[in-house]
Formats: sequence, C-alpha cells, structure tokens
Amino acid sequence: GLNIQWERTLGDADLALRTHTFDVILLDLGLPDGDGLNLLGGLRRRDVRTPVLVLTARESVEDRVRGLDSGADDYLPKPFAVPELLSRVKALVRRSAGFASQEWVLGNVTIRTEAHQVIMDGQTVELSPREYQLLHLLARNAGRVMTRAYLEESLAEEAGGFESNALEVLIHHLRRKLRADIIRTVRGLGYMVQP
Repeated sequence: GLNIQWERTLGDADLALRTHTFDVILLDLGLPDGDGLNLLGGLRRRDVRTPVLVLTARESVEDRVRGLDSGADDYLPKPFAVPELLSRVKALVRRSAGFASQEWVLGNVTIRTEAHQVIMDGQTVELSPREYQLLHLLARNAGRVMTRAYLEESLAEEAGGFESNALEVLIHHLRRKLRADIIRTVRGLGYMVQP
C-alpha cells in the first residue's frame, strides 16, 4: 500500500518536504498560491533528489519541456487514468531506489552521505571535513577520471582558497586512513575510485 500525504498549497508542500522524506512527489502545477515549477526548482537547487511526477492540464509541448527542464522526472497530462498514474509512480520509485541510496559502497568502505560518516570493515574512520569532501566527490563520480583541476576547483569553491599541493596531501591521507588502492592515480589525467 501507499502512504499518501496531500498538501493543498505550495507553502504547505514546501514545509512538508523540509521536514519529511518521500519516495515520490506528485506535483500539480496550478496551485492556489503559485506555480508548482517554483517549488520544483527550489527542491533541485537544494539537491533534493526525490523523483517528481508532474500532473498538469497544460497540454502544450513548451509547458512539458519547462517542467522537465525544471527537474521533473515524468509528466502526466490531465485527465489521466488512475492505473496509469500508479504504474508511473511505481516505475519512478524503482528507478530512484538505486540513486537515492544514502549509503555508497566502495569495496570494504561505506560512505553514509546523510551522516557524513565513513565506515571501513565495520569501524568508523575519522576524516577531516576536507578529506570527506574529496572522498564524496570521487565516490559520486565513481568509475570516472576526475582531473586535478576539477577536484581542486570544487574543493576551493567549498572552502575558499586551496594550496596547489593540498590535493596530493588529502589523497595521501585518504589512502593511509582507508586503504592504499582506494584512489587510483591516472597518470597525466587525475584520480578515480572504482565503483
């Protein structure tokens, strides 16, 4: 069975989404206090990844494109049949299950993204905020080579200022605290972790 919470205004919906987590959001665009797309844009800017199915009477292709560009995952024009709605909701839940996971596993290392916690072989590993940030960045892009320039830029953005050899130092610390082979150096390109 589905556990449904119905909010009638943008304000109520925004409050509910700041205080609870949901598997799927069904979003009607024509709400009494504004456009549902504003809520959607705000969610995506806050990095809320919950799948959103937009319900709308707006038939035009531009409206559909606007919805998808704002971060909607799927689209259902009104009037719709309930069985179709349910099958689309189930598909979104299935699709997001792998993506929204709050634990990322790299071999014997688990990253708990909500708690900013790293666990190796059942033991919590103490990382500095910088080390955690770098590991998180690499893990989020597991399997892809991240250039030094990109990593340095991302870390500097978060913390304001970043010395040139700081990246090597952080990588050295992560390898020492976790395991030597967790981060691969790709000669002349950058670094990567294996998914």
